[in-house]
Amino acid sequence: MSTLVCFHAHPDDEAISTGGAMARAAAEGHRVVLVVATDGAHGEVPDDLADGETLVDRRKQETDGSVAALGAHRVVFLGYTDSGMTGWDQNSDPDCFFQAELADAAERLAVILREENADVLTAYDWHGNYGHPDHIKVHEVGHAAVDLLISEGRGIRLFEATMNRDRVVTMMQQAMEMGVTPPQDGADGEAFDPAGPADDGNPFGMLEAELTLEIDVSGFVAQKRAAIACHRSQISDQSFFLEMPEEAFTAMFGIESYIERGVEPPMRPGWLFA
Repeated sequence: MSTLVCFHAHPDDEAISTGGAMARAAAEGHRVVLVVATDGAHGEVPDDLADGETLVDRRKQETDGSVAALGAHRVVFLGYTDSGMTGWDQNSDPDCFFQAELADAAERLAVILREENADVLTAYDWHGNYGHPDHIKVHEVGHAAVDLLISEGRGIRLFEATMNRDRVVTMMQQAMEMGVTPPQDGADGEAFDPAGPADDGNPFGMLEAELTLEIDVSGFVAQKRAAIACHRSQISDQSFFLEMPEEAFTAMFGIESYIERGVEPPMRPGWLFA
């Protein structure tokens, strides 16, 4: 059996982005490890925090629940503070992930990859799906860590988790036709447009023509949905993710899209360990 390490920016990203692959890998007997770059300190603050409980405490607890739902074996927080969205004052916090020295962050991740003798690492595409500073940093750090391991003679494959923009546009339209309320884009209350400018001014995700791998995780959408539901401080029961009918959820989240480092398009159906 092999070891899969999934590297994500914040608590909850793992469930939405690579949750299906994590659940499938665990079910097949592979070791699955989640590495979270930041503490998620600048997410939504719920109104039911207990006395002395912080948002960071809650989000770590939620991540433990998500990992259990997916069947993963270990979760590691890399130790950085959430950087906030593009342009926020928190971007300049010297302890935030966005400000981290690339070499330092890459070595922190590489330590885990060595400990686990990882065969596969997932990170994000070049703009982190939607331009969030921490997501972009995950892309950079993931590649730098793999460079370190390759320089040591270790074999490891890197897959950039992304969203198939063409498919998301189609699936969102179908979901809305089924009566599902589309997600909102920021504070203006407008419906999210995958083809419109995201946090960095670029459209959401990547075009299908830019992808190399499509993974069928339709048999694991129940685990994926359960993992998403664990992150209740950030994702309510009335959210786009959880209110859609099972059929719509499976159609949208039963396929995961990746770009394998060193592999050229077109996109092919397959698996991380094939």
